[in-house]
Amino acid sequence: MEKRALVVRATGSWYELICEGERMRCRIRGRLRLKGVRSTSPVVVGDTVRCECDEKGEWVICDVEPRRNYIIRRASNLSKESHIIAANIDRAMLVVTLAEPVTALEFVDRFLVTCEAYKVPTTILLAKIDLMAERREEVEAFCATYRGAGYEVVELSATEGVGVERVRELLVGKVALLSGNSGVGKSTLVRAIDPSLDIRTAEISESFHKGRHTTTFSTMYSLGEGGYIIDTPGVKGFGLIDIDDKELWHYFPEMISRAGECRFFNCTHTHEPGCAVVEAVKEGEVAFSRYESYLKILDEDDKYRK
Repeated sequence: MEKRALVVRATGSWYELICEGERMRCRIRGRLRLKGVRSTSPVVVGDTVRCECDEKGEWVICDVEPRRNYIIRRASNLSKESHIIAANIDRAMLVVTLAEPVTALEFVDRFLVTCEAYKVPTTILLAKIDLMAERREEVEAFCATYRGAGYEVVELSATEGVGVERVRELLVGKVALLSGNSGVGKSTLVRAIDPSLDIRTAEISESFHKGRHTTTFSTMYSLGEGGYIIDTPGVKGFGLIDIDDKELWHYFPEMISRAGECRFFNCTHTHEPGCAVVEAVKEGEVAFSRYESYLKILDEDDKYRK
């Protein structure tokens, strides 16, 4: 007998599914691992799968239904394999911190590019805002950069309850992915959103001022007020994959709004005369950090193609 189920936890060896309100533990059929050999994750949290009972009486995932969307990154440095973090997402929430630890702006931009490419609406959660009381200029500059690019930025302190209600509003009735570097407070936030959830948290390492991994595997949690949140392991880097250089600027909203004014229709926004995007950067209308990320991604992609 075949069953249709939702993947709510993926360890790489075993998968936890929900089928008709009941939880079940499955592994994947060997042939699934051969599909799309470039991917390290044939089955991910958020997938809808079909499974059946084998001759040993164990449930086995035999097929994955087509994904509506997903968040994907390059598996490792200069690797041609991809790693899909989660699938079938209504909204992504990127947790960013400007202190303890510091999230690199290039990491933020790479994540946003992927979300734009796969049409996943994204909200930036600027966490640990309670640590930034004496650094308001830095906070305001960050907010101006990303709000200016068209993103909602929520100032957040999970420990003090600041911004938590807005996050709850965004989650109602949605499947949301929560991502970010280790130590930015993802698990603390999940616990603040729904205290009934048993999420482990850890302190920042004093020796390296980096976060410790508290979430080992991606897990989807059902929220009491409706909706689901997918808590993911901390991500150190975010290599892009399957994004053409000629299309990259399409995934920077503030560049799209100005590209129509460029002198050349096929402008790459790097060196051409009469480029409206470059001019907007010079005038401060497009944040230099965002434009710098664009150039670095183009340069990185050339390395991967060698």
